[in-house]
Amino acid sequence: MMKILVAVDGSESSNNALKQTLAFVKRAGGEVIAITVPFYYGAEFELGLVGTTEEVFTGPAEAVLAEAREIAKEMGVEIKTVMETGIVHQAIVKTATANDVDLIVMGRRGLTRFERVLMGSVTSRVIGYSPIDVLVMPREGVLKLDKILVPVDGSKYGDAAMERAIKLATKYKSELHITTVVDINPEAYALYPDIAEQLEEGARSMLKDALKMVEKAQLKADTSMHEGDAHERIIHTAQEFGADMICMGSHGRTGLSRLLMGSVTERVIGEAKVPVLVVKME
Repeated sequence: MMKILVAVDGSESSNNALKQTLAFVKRAGGEVIAITVPFYYGAEFELGLVGTTEEVFTGPAEAVLAEAREIAKEMGVEIKTVMETGIVHQAIVKTATANDVDLIVMGRRGLTRFERVLMGSVTSRVIGYSPIDVLVMPREGVLKLDKILVPVDGSKYGDAAMERAIKLATKYKSELHITTVVDINPEAYALYPDIAEQLEEGARSMLKDALKMVEKAQLKADTSMHEGDAHERIIHTAQEFGADMICMGSHGRTGLSRLLMGSVTERVIGEAKVPVLVVKME
């Protein structure tokens, strides 16, 4: 059974992520751990302007966990709650690895377009530093696995996402759609007119390789190739396909690249209306 860690902070987005995870576990089985990491006030706390340690940390955090327990009780699902202190993303990743969870679930904050693009520094850092897959849930997202969209780019990270999607499809009998996007720079096209044909041929080759992986697992999948801005075309394809989830790879695991993760993945996470599963390299 799947063991899932859900980060909660009392917000509407994190509460939805928790509810969706609990509903999924109730249907499919599994174990849920809810974690909250108290906010540290920094200078205000040092100066004694915000009360005692217990008031600042324990009170609000316990209230968040009590709400999580109440939600689980109402849904008829058992839940374990954990409060950790420290830097938020580090505490989440540390708890996930210590408990040997299979998945970290984060609610996506942000209402404005700018906030959606930024996605949230905590979520971005958890994805960057976690060795475990991270599922980012939109505020009104629903967790289902009937239809999974898998964007591929020919990288080892895209291959890892394809492998994970195949495992999910095998277990949950999901329908798969594989897509790739040819993003041609106008300046490059002007200088090298044949580049479009070369890129399209490469894209077709990627789709064939991905389809071979699917067929090897005795599954079927539809494929599509598009031209344009990668993240916009991926989101549009997800809407056309009626995807319940987008399964993508995460680029970068060292230094600054941990936080960059890949601009396409980050933008898809920020703007998609369905959950995005960010698959980490094993």
